[in-house]
Amino acid sequence: VQLQASGGGLVQAGGSLRLSCAASGRTVSSCAVGWFRQAPGKEREFVAAIGWSGTHTDYAASAKGRFSISRDNAKKEVYLQMNSLKSEDTAIYYCAAGVRANRGVLAGTTITDEFDYWGQGTQVTVSS
Repeated sequence: VQLQASGGGLVQAGGSLRLSCAASGRTVSSCAVGWFRQAPGKEREFVAAIGWSGTHTDYAASAKGRFSISRDNAKKEVYLQMNSLKSEDTAIYYCAAGVRANRGVLAGTTITDEFDYWGQGTQVTVSS
């Protein structure tokens, strides 16, 4: 499975961005897909994840109510719609996938270590 994140950019606080994760590989439709981010000087953190069917989602507390994750299995793409952006959302955003990760997403307890495939990130900068 190969992943490529895109859609990042510079946006003012309160604005919106839509990130895309393009996936390739025969097993990607069986994978949960997650979005993670890493700000300068901070550890990588979970943002949102979606199960293989798109029925189940899981969000970090910081993302709930502002971000929405969705997927189109026919296109092998996963999206992260980010609204009401804040300066603290500034980070490099990565998408990741894994079959094992479905278990955590379905339970609402996404586990980072269960994502086996990682793409290169896309920079999101929110100016205040």
